[in-house]
Amino acid sequence: MRLEYFIAKRLITTKNYKSSISAPIMKIAITAIALGIIMMLVSVSTGLGLKYKIRDKISAFNGHIVITNYDANVTDLSIAPISIKQDFYPEFKEVEGIKHIQPFASKAGIIRTEEAFEGIIYKGVNENYDLKEIQDYITKGRLPALGEGMSNEVLASEYVTDRLGFTVGDKITMHFLKDTGNQVPNVRQFEIVGIYNSGMQEFDANFVIGDLKHVQRLNRWKEDQVGGFEIVLDDFDKIEEKGSEVYLALPSTLNSQTIVEKYGNIFTWMQMFDLNIIIIITIMVVVASINMIVALLVLILERVQMIGILKSLGATNWSIRKIFLYNATYLILKGLIYGNVIGLGLLLIQKYYGVIQLDPASYYVKEAPVLIRFSDILLLNVGVVFISILVLLIPSYIITKITPIKAMRFD
Repeated sequence: MRLEYFIAKRLITTKNYKSSISAPIMKIAITAIALGIIMMLVSVSTGLGLKYKIRDKISAFNGHIVITNYDANVTDLSIAPISIKQDFYPEFKEVEGIKHIQPFASKAGIIRTEEAFEGIIYKGVNENYDLKEIQDYITKGRLPALGEGMSNEVLASEYVTDRLGFTVGDKITMHFLKDTGNQVPNVRQFEIVGIYNSGMQEFDANFVIGDLKHVQRLNRWKEDQVGGFEIVLDDFDKIEEKGSEVYLALPSTLNSQTIVEKYGNIFTWMQMFDLNIIIIITIMVVVASINMIVALLVLILERVQMIGILKSLGATNWSIRKIFLYNATYLILKGLIYGNVIGLGLLLIQKYYGVIQLDPASYYVKEAPVLIRFSDILLLNVGVVFISILVLLIPSYIITKITPIKAMRFD
């Protein structure tokens, strides 16, 4: 066993250690470390959890990249058709990292009852559309069954059904305006087989999801004509890179837009989460470091005579500094253990019980989401230990100024 570690261990385990003058200072330092890691774990897990949850919601209803006609249409409605017979469909071979590509078409309509009406966008999809991504947001019922025939089953939002008094199994009547003149609207009847709640007003207040064939018939399109395509990527983090590659690979008549561009205000707001996390981590590290510096200085002053004796016996300054750095590391690790246990406990309670509720109108979720990743936990803990020890090298330098004669006279 190394001499420095042996002495540091004896200092920690000695009986009078807990009753020494420095004991309260040590407890404060351990508490500061514990509170710091708790705050860092909570901020990282909830910040990233909220960011990824919102991102996944937008992706579930839009894919990652949307391909439409290159025109002046800036709405979610499909005005001019696109042939489904494209080089990139059903497999986008020119760009790697594309998981799935799916056609869709949207048309504006009105759901009318005897007492009220609600404007909606009917989003038509086919059997190749990956509706499983929406499964997590279904509160009642099931997904529409889409196949060879024309299906009258639709998925409506909880927002719309509550306002109009519908539930699963009800028949609803939709009116679709014709493109030419003041003609009588087209009327279609559908059955609600599922109700979803994404928590995002942009989707819940607008979209009803059903069979693509209805939009084709209403617009008098051919069977091989659609409103656009949605691309799902393997890795969301590469969305900007893949968005540029997809755009360059498309013919001049088509345009592509990533959801980061389409919902720029939401993603700009989400970027603030990263800044908030960095600020919180910085503050916690600074507070913990200051407390550890104070604790180390108290430890050194309390053991001045011991330092003098060790120096008189031939111990080097660096050897003595390591004794106190070992001691400080023990305090840091003890604080980290307490902090991790409490912090992870709080996060697990929130993850499985949803204690902290949020306003969906402001945060797009009903409860604070939690993302617990081992890599984040490991990085935070290693970072705290590394930075703390690095900072403690500075105050430990005071040991080099202590001489044996003065130290042994110190009282």
